[in-house]
Parts: sequence; structure tokens; C-alpha cells
Amino acid sequence: MATRFVATDECDASITFKEAYVKCKKEDITIIDSPVGLPGRAIKNSFLEKISAGIKKPIKCPWKCLKTCDFERSPYCICGALTNAKKGILEKGFAFAGANAYRIDAIISVRELIETLLIEYKRAAAIGERLTT
Repeated sequence: MATRFVATDECDASITFKEAYVKCKKEDITIIDSPVGLPGRAIKNSFLEKISAGIKKPIKCPWKCLKTCDFERSPYCICGALTNAKKGILEKGFAFAGANAYRIDAIISVRELIETLLIEYKRAAAIGERLTT
């Protein structure tokens, strides 16, 4: 559900980050291994391609914020990558995204999104009622 709120006017991510959601296709959504040892879903981009190719290697970690992150062996700093992405510097970061991020086709206001969610809910509830009667 949170994925839908990324592409809203009120989200504090950069317009470049939001546009990554709007422009992505289903095949652009991939599962990556994060430096903290957990998988994550992200939108493919040149930064992730370089990581996959073994090109990126951090020299040092400026934050040392996560105990599970082995920054000396990690191909990149997760905090640095996510901070860069939020700022719109996607050549030095990437966008985590939900599995359905590719379904977002516009940047809208939260008000518009809530109205859309209510319409979708009512439609789904009506279908559910028809199926149970």
C-alpha cells in the first residue's frame, strides 16, 4: 500500500525518484540482495546494473548505522544509495518499490489517491457481495 503514496505530490522524495515509479514497467521490478543481508524489491537502473557487474565497491562507510551491514565487503552503502535516490541522484542510488509499482502511471495528490482508493474499495466490496450472494 505504501508504494502508492510514493508518487504523490506530498511525498518528500525527489521528482526524479517519483518518476522512476511512473516510468517503470513490470519487468523493471527486481529482487536485490541488500548490504544488510535482506532481500529487497527495487526498480532496475544503471546503479544496480553496476552492482550486479561488480563495478561498485565502497571504500568506507560514512554512517556505520546497521550492525548487520558488513560495509568492508558490501558492494555499496545502503544508506548512501537510498539517500542519493531520495534526492534524485539515481546514478548513485536506486528506488526500493513494491511489486506493483509499475502500475502507477501518474504523480497525483494524496487527496486524489484517497478518492481513488475509496472507489476501488467500493468496487471490490460490490464484487465480493455478488460472489457471496
